Amino acid sequence: MISLFHTFVYDPLYNTLIGLYDTVSFQDFGIAIILTTVILKVILIPLSKKQIESQKKLQELQPKIKELQKKYKENKEQQARELMALYKKEKVNPFGGCLPIIIQLIFFIAIYRVLLNISGSDFVVNEELLYSFISNPGRVDTLFLGIVDLTKPNVILAVITAGAQYIQMKMMMHRKEQKKTKQEKKQEKKKEVTEEEKKPNPGDFAQMMNTQMLYVFPALTLVIGVTFGAGLILYWLTSTLFMIAQQWYIMKSEKTK
Repeated sequence: MISLFHTFVYDPLYNTLIGLYDTVSFQDFGIAIILTTVILKVILIPLSKKQIESQKKLQELQPKIKELQKKYKENKEQQARELMALYKKEKVNPFGGCLPIIIQLIFFIAIYRVLLNISGSDFVVNEELLYSFISNPGRVDTLFLGIVDLTKPNVILAVITAGAQYIQMKMMMHRKEQKKTKQEKKQEKKKEVTEEEKKPNPGDFAQMMNTQMLYVFPALTLVIGVTFGAGLILYWLTSTLFMIAQQWYIMKSEKTK
């Protein structure tokens, strides 16, 4: 498993960073990290598109899901079977958004290992890891724009990244709220909420996850940002901004249609 990680993730990422650092980034490692992240996100667009489509289908199925949860609230086993049948009928995978998150986490770990190993080698490039067509620049300058030391935590960059993460999550939730019609919103206001309905429905997994992620992800990003080197959080910030732009484009396209 470790060998596969190095062959297909770590080594290509290492060579991409060093190659961009030595050619088009003016030997600024921060710019190399940004360019590498953008290239990676572009490659993963098909996967991200599937994730967004899966989330969209789940949102559209929410009324039917709630009906089944209400109908079989006394029989959780039957409720689970009916929900799985609904997912199968509509060709929806409720966990379809997990794979892109796992892949992002893998590359997050890889970029952390790259920065850690470069720092541990006194910022000297390991020639043994370089492909034959990648030239060795020797020593890496870890200052981003001549100001930010990418090997040390940066509170300002961490706060900005956490804010960007919150905006991204809020955009996803706002997109879901826009799906509701005016009539549905009126019915929600008029509806009397019983004590049973006030209790959280354990079956409404997607809704609970969205609410938790809105606050958990930005908080986790902030903790990572003030703990690890700024190079890691610069990668995360670039990735988040790319996702914000991608979601904005999709929302704008849907609005135009």
